Amino acid sequence: MGKPYSVDLRERIVNYVKQGHSARTAAVVFGVSPSTAVRFAAAYRDGGKIGPKPQGRMPGTVGKLAAHMAFMIGRLQSEPDITLQELADALREDKGVFVHLSSIHRALKRANYSYKKRPDRH
Repeated sequence: MGKPYSVDLRERIVNYVKQGHSARTAAVVFGVSPSTAVRFAAAYRDGGKIGPKPQGRMPGTVGKLAAHMAFMIGRLQSEPDITLQELADALREDKGVFVHLSSIHRALKRANYSYKKRPDRH
């Protein structure tokens, strides 16, 4: 994801629009897309906030797999050769959780579990 526009640029666009110019004209003057200038003007008009919205996951939030980590680890310990697809199928059947394989991989990696089938991993 790209970096947000600076607050200084946002303020200049909003002030230009407050002076009576259109947001589309402000876009041409300040070298941003028309939709960006319209969004900045609308955000100021609706709530007075012109700062960028937070990016990424909010601190303290957990994914939908956090509640099912004990189930996944238990399944891994009982079946060491289980694949990610088999684990996803087990989650779907037993818990009703539909999740992508990469999400399972990231959750297991955060829990310091490896699903590799190499002899040095057992």
